Amino acid sequence: MRSLARHLFVALLVFAVALPFLWMAYAAFLPPELVYAGEITRLGFSLENFRALAPEGFWGRLVYSLGVSSLATLLALITGFPAAYALREGAPLLGFYLFLLAVPAEMLLVPLYGVLAGTRLLGSPWALIWPFAASPFVVFLLYQGFRSVPWQVVEAARIDGAGEGVVLAQVLLPMMAGHLVTAGVLSFAAHWNLVLYPRVMTPEAWWTLQVWMADLVRKYPADWGLLSAAALLGTLPLAAVYLLFERRIVETFEGSLKG
Repeated sequence: MRSLARHLFVALLVFAVALPFLWMAYAAFLPPELVYAGEITRLGFSLENFRALAPEGFWGRLVYSLGVSSLATLLALITGFPAAYALREGAPLLGFYLFLLAVPAEMLLVPLYGVLAGTRLLGSPWALIWPFAASPFVVFLLYQGFRSVPWQVVEAARIDGAGEGVVLAQVLLPMMAGHLVTAGVLSFAAHWNLVLYPRVMTPEAWWTLQVWMADLVRKYPADWGLLSAAALLGTLPLAAVYLLFERRIVETFEGSLKG
């Protein structure tokens, strides 16, 4: 009975979490006439809600947001990998990175606004990329990964005459693949879900998909079919990235917990 109760509790919890997503998928394919008539309990299937997204500029925003988030994530990994290596080697900056992690992102809006205005990046897509080219979160996560690496391998490579570049590229990079993937997925998800920052730093022409969808809610507050279709397609990139690297992510966190 105890085992049955646990399984029932887990099933109810999963259903409660999945219910909004199931409703979103259901409403996305619901014919618009049923939504406008308030007959949302009637079964129906239509792609009209997805077709209606094209005139609103959805697909252009989707491609743009994918490019911006991907580039910001790539730069964060490129800068975070050697920075985390330096921390593992004893650079006295760990407390500084922990402090940066504790600073709320909203507190940086005004200083960043001034910096971007001074560098003439404000109002351009680069305002969504350069401030995220170095991420304290990515550095800390990779640093944790370096701590799980047997450092005797690095010492052996140095004894064999390998330089720091060879150690990073040929020794540590393959061993850190799982942590790099995990850091990349989490960094991509965090950047993809930004709403306040892009709205403040860029004009409407350069808004990301999440900001655009927030504005879509204001324009069509009662069109549940259209909004659900946009939300469903807007979550697919994150779901696809996670499912593609799910095994790597799980193995990374399991290894960190064991460590």
